[in-house]
Amino acid sequence: MLKLIARRLVSMVITLVIASILIFAISELAPGNIAVNTLGNTITPEQEASFNAQNGLDQPASTRYVRWTLGSDWQATRQIGMPVKQIYEPEQDRYSWWAVKPDGTLVQHYTDDGETMMQIEWGPDGSLREVPLGPEVWQPNAEGILVFWGMDQSSRAAMWVKGDQLQQWTLTKATWTSSPGAPRQYIPLQRGLVRGDPGVSFESRRPVGETLWPRLLNTLLLAAIAFVIIMPLALLLGLIAGLYEGKWIDRALSVGGLIATATPEFASGVFLILIFASWLKILPGSVVTTSDAGILANPAQLVLPILTLTLVEVGYVLRITRASMVEVMRTNYIRTAVLKGLPQRRIVFRHALRNALMAPITVIILHANWLIGGIVVVEMIFGYPGLGRFVLEAALFKDVFAIEAAAMILVVIAVVTQLAADIIYTYLNPRIRFA
Repeated sequence: MLKLIARRLVSMVITLVIASILIFAISELAPGNIAVNTLGNTITPEQEASFNAQNGLDQPASTRYVRWTLGSDWQATRQIGMPVKQIYEPEQDRYSWWAVKPDGTLVQHYTDDGETMMQIEWGPDGSLREVPLGPEVWQPNAEGILVFWGMDQSSRAAMWVKGDQLQQWTLTKATWTSSPGAPRQYIPLQRGLVRGDPGVSFESRRPVGETLWPRLLNTLLLAAIAFVIIMPLALLLGLIAGLYEGKWIDRALSVGGLIATATPEFASGVFLILIFASWLKILPGSVVTTSDAGILANPAQLVLPILTLTLVEVGYVLRITRASMVEVMRTNYIRTAVLKGLPQRRIVFRHALRNALMAPITVIILHANWLIGGIVVVEMIFGYPGLGRFVLEAALFKDVFAIEAAAMILVVIAVVTQLAADIIYTYLNPRIRFA
């Protein structure tokens, strides 16, 4: 068993690495212009070039992939010569990066003329002051050009070149602003996906995790409630249909399950809204919350989304369970047990049930992926703030960091549920336990 789990874990890691490369490549090749989507189609070529440089979009794909997965704070530390630190500023409700001096003072840098570097110091007591740096801070690089690596005021590691008069374009709430003394090279800062920092959203300009994790928790909540209702009900109905093969109850359950499975979610969802919200007026037809974390404030608004998921999934799992139960009940060892005169209850629960559950349990575990990542239609119909809706909105905007982070979460869920299915299957079928 341990060898089996070890092999599966190794394959999981390999799968995640390959998936991350594919997700990143697809995001890169997808049509759309991030600068135009973020800033509007009226930007000038100079403004677009400045935006791409500030966000590292003009750097090679390999560099951006490493930054996305492993972070870039270690690169900034090496270039600046000081460790870098991300802090939260409650007064401005934002996260910012600072370089840390040996005495603990946080510093950022800027220049207005390309000659004199100014250092903004944030002391341990919370005071801010600006200090001009001497000419000795300019150091020659490999090409002999005098450069200075520091932390700019937009939380990026940056390289200034002495004498440069580059313009940096920045979009404020009012309009575009241009400032002289822009760096020639930037390192956008993040800790990397493996450390829980998938980057900053281009749409909201906030860390992706701030929106992603609450949306994921909402989807997990909806999926968990639906799972607890769907799977026992589907297994029970499937077992009943299989035990009474060919009788009226089997035909009724089979036809009902087929109809429920064949009806798409958007049709069943709209149908349920029409009945329970519009006609009977006993349930809310949409999920209305003041925040992504306020789902449980009104539990009644979860009934229709869960019922929609139940109608789709129950029919599918019911039919799988029925087919498995029918097949097991026709095997020779079950017939032998019947001929020996064993009670029907004992035959079903001690001999047939365990083998009949092998296929349904595997399907059930793997269907957890669909419940978590594939319910975007249900979330859009009911306005539910979940992961599926988050992925759709990010894809429409081409918010690459949000898309990539959400896609990787779905991949992780897929491989983890696959591992869980393998482990459960080995207990149901001991013959493959050490295979």
